[in-house]
Amino acid sequence: MEYFNFHTHQSKNQANVLELVNQYPNEFDASIPFYSIGIHPWYIQENSIDADLKIIEEKLQTENCLAIGECGLDKRIEVPLELQISVFEKQLALAEEFKKPVVIHCVAAFQEIIAIKKKLKISVPMIMHGFSKNNQIAAQLIKEEFYLSFGKYLLKNPELETVFKSVPNDRFFLETDTIEETIEQVYDLAGKYKNINLKELEDIISSNYRTVFNK
Repeated sequence: MEYFNFHTHQSKNQANVLELVNQYPNEFDASIPFYSIGIHPWYIQENSIDADLKIIEEKLQTENCLAIGECGLDKRIEVPLELQISVFEKQLALAEEFKKPVVIHCVAAFQEIIAIKKKLKISVPMIMHGFSKNNQIAAQLIKEEFYLSFGKYLLKNPELETVFKSVPNDRFFLETDTIEETIEQVYDLAGKYKNINLKELEDIISSNYRTVFNK
């Protein structure tokens, strides 16, 4: 593995890239080699939660399913927060049961997610995908043993450089999410910001991958 794309919605099927492709229970594509699967807060449908959780539980028991998610909390949508929390907590229970890491979608709800992690005593790795916030939030999340994944905002917001530099090397991943830019472009910029060469960056992320995914 030269490159690991921690979170993407578009499978490019490149020989030198291991992609963790985001999947939804009701749109499952069995042809995708490695994936995460979860109920995104945007797409919670009360009448299908139990059926979706059953599909997720089934997939978590397969080799190709590396993680649960993306799932989490989003305070800027109309889905009631109480319902979001309930669905998130049910997915975290599955993550604990099957010992899978969690890909987290978080908008304006970092404190709530930290509190839930503590309340439920979550032991599996939890990774904030698409991180774009300040040093203070990054430091708090690192202290609470979260990982941070960087991608589109790293490319689009130069102010994120100082935040990314402050994240310990054993606590980050890189991703493309929904952007057109390649994971190679994200790696190039991340290496520049960390002042390390591509091989060193590949080694760091490979090590983090082995730790988080037990590979």
